[in-house]
Amino acid sequence: MTQDNEQGRLDSPGETIRRELERRGWGQDDLAKIINRPPPRITGLIQGKIPISPEIAAELAAALGGTAEEWLQREAAYRLLIAAPNVEDVQRRAKLFQLAPVKEIQRRGWVRETSDYDELEASVLKFLEINSLEDEPRISAVMRKTGHGAELTSAQRAWCFRVKQLAKALPVPQFRKDHLQQCERDLHKIAPYSPEVRKVPTILMKYGIRFIVVEPLTGGKLDGTTMWLDDTSPVIGMSLRFDRIDSFWHTLCHEFRHVWHHDMFSADVDLVADSTAVPLDVKPEFERRADIEAAAMMIPQDELESFIKRVGPLYSKTRINQFANRIKVHPGVIVGQLQHRGEIGYSANREMLAKIRDIVTPVALTDGWGTTIDQGALE
Repeated sequence: MTQDNEQGRLDSPGETIRRELERRGWGQDDLAKIINRPPPRITGLIQGKIPISPEIAAELAAALGGTAEEWLQREAAYRLLIAAPNVEDVQRRAKLFQLAPVKEIQRRGWVRETSDYDELEASVLKFLEINSLEDEPRISAVMRKTGHGAELTSAQRAWCFRVKQLAKALPVPQFRKDHLQQCERDLHKIAPYSPEVRKVPTILMKYGIRFIVVEPLTGGKLDGTTMWLDDTSPVIGMSLRFDRIDSFWHTLCHEFRHVWHHDMFSADVDLVADSTAVPLDVKPEFERRADIEAAAMMIPQDELESFIKRVGPLYSKTRINQFANRIKVHPGVIVGQLQHRGEIGYSANREMLAKIRDIVTPVALTDGWGTTIDQGALE
């Protein structure tokens, strides 16, 4: 069997078959009779419309020379050659799907639903605020998430960009850091009663803090974020993935402390999920600070220590409610802190962990749980 042509170009298997037939003075019908195949099959092989199978490779080797392996290798090399122009498009699509969970953010209405790839790519790049697939999406924020690695998943990153996108569309009064102490007092006033959490968005907005709720994407184990649209425009985003009042208040207070200290450019870890909790001593200093201060915002820690010494380990509902009434906080917040400290199990007193998602989402700028935002209004 002859090799590539004189120009060094790889012959197709069909060209090789044609040349071998000419060298022998055979026609296509002759080859069909020799290998006992219908003539149209030989025509299809020569035109490249029919690939060479292992059986035909063995027959061609017997009739025209070479080995079956050589015929199969030539077929594979040729098919790869003619497929090569499509590889770049595949690489582009793969890169796009690495940058973001494209199918889900399309379904959620964050980018356009389109079958045109160029239009889809442009929409995703705009959403991630980058100019090309080679750019790395960046967002100035701290994130409270499960796992203490600093690198965000594509789902977590997309969630943060959605929070930012919605926050830009929400007008608020001018932010003043010297008013944060009063903001904290206003938040604490509503802490005793679960229905009062509906006032959180209004209170934060009053002091120039944008409050956004976005349902997490699949696998996006992220509770909250603090970001800054500019030096005087803080944003608190929450996922409400744990529909419990203790989780809500601790995450909110955690992010509030980041606003207080003007923290950014890092990643928070989850302290709410039972088995995924990360010990304080493996966190960055500013994360330990935010958790400690968040706990103290709701419950003075000397009061909690005193309560534990007096009551533990017999934490009855009556004792918890009495303590909650005295320090003016919802009893579920006390249960949450006792669970985190290991004073009670995560299955204890769960009926005291009031659900708040259906209270918060109707009054906050929310994306998810059946609520969608008109994308056109954001662009």
